[in-house]
Amino acid sequence: MSSYFDEHDCEPTDPDEQSLMQGLDVDFGALEISEWDQRLPPPAAKDAVQRLSLCVVSPQQADKGLKCPVCLLEFEEQETVREMPCKHLFHSSCILPWLGKTNSCPVCRLELPTDNPDYEQFKKDK
Repeated sequence: MSSYFDEHDCEPTDPDEQSLMQGLDVDFGALEISEWDQRLPPPAAKDAVQRLSLCVVSPQQADKGLKCPVCLLEFEEQETVREMPCKHLFHSSCILPWLGKTNSCPVCRLELPTDNPDYEQFKKDK
């Protein structure tokens, strides 16, 4: 049986070169990862959550079997739901806890403002 290096017509990497290449990987890796890339976004701003529209589910929406994307239950006719700026609809009991943990729509990831000035500056600089 021939060796890997014979089969692939290559030479083993010199140990000194290998440690240099690994060092480059570490250095370049550090440049690409920012502090916010390693953390989840903060919760949505309380005033942004309070400003979410309240809508009443129409008979047409109920007949189509429109569902809450979080709990997957169908909305009932005349049920009051929350509408995100992206127009996705949710039960209040589903979207409010979600926005208490992160600032984005669970469907399309549209971000609401946060109360975290550092994160808001990061978004502007991005």
